[in-house]
Amino acid sequence: MSSILLGHDCFAQKLKPENLRKYDRQWIHFGFLLGINHADFIVSPNDFDSTVYVVEANGDNGFTLGIVSNLRLGLYFDLRFIPALSFSQRSLEYTLLDNNKIVTKIKKIESTFLEFPLDLKYKSVRINNGRAFVLGGLRYSLDLASQKNVQKEDDDLVKLKSNDFSYEVGFGIDFYMKYFKLSPVIVLAIGTSDVLIKEQGNIFSETIDRLNSKIVQVSLTFE
Repeated sequence: MSSILLGHDCFAQKLKPENLRKYDRQWIHFGFLLGINHADFIVSPNDFDSTVYVVEANGDNGFTLGIVSNLRLGLYFDLRFIPALSFSQRSLEYTLLDNNKIVTKIKKIESTFLEFPLDLKYKSVRINNGRAFVLGGLRYSLDLASQKNVQKEDDDLVKLKSNDFSYEVGFGIDFYMKYFKLSPVIVLAIGTSDVLIKEQGNIFSETIDRLNSKIVQVSLTFE
């Protein structure tokens, strides 16, 4: 009898207290996001002229700050709107013929985005103080650092449009802490718009048929 009671006590000690029991009953809640992004391009080459051989995209890292708004739609679904300010940098690498020599020229493109993603979140059953989730939706991005209206005497500038639309998918885990919910999230966003501004006589834009954005973001949300 004593051994049975001892086993029951040991099992009871392993049970963790459930944090934030009433959290998922709230219809709406807010928080903030801190993230690291890796911005890149998807390059669709055009018919190259005799001077340009290869165009490649090189991604780089940046960071993102956002405000979380979450609307409960049901037991397993949420609607999330996370306006964010994102800083990123990408580059295009051209291999071309210049003065009878093969050279490489790199065009760096810095962007400061105002992002407006709207996602549908599907949550698994909560187990103790955690649950997994997947999400998907659409994102509108406004590049505040776009140089689309910049006038230069040379034709070396690669100009991008300020507006971009993307679809995004991601997954993560909700951890219910004592006073807040912490969620690591990974999101992939693929642009649906051709963001390149083609200029006649500019070999750096004429050699590209389409240029689409691709961003991977790893973030933490605190709600």
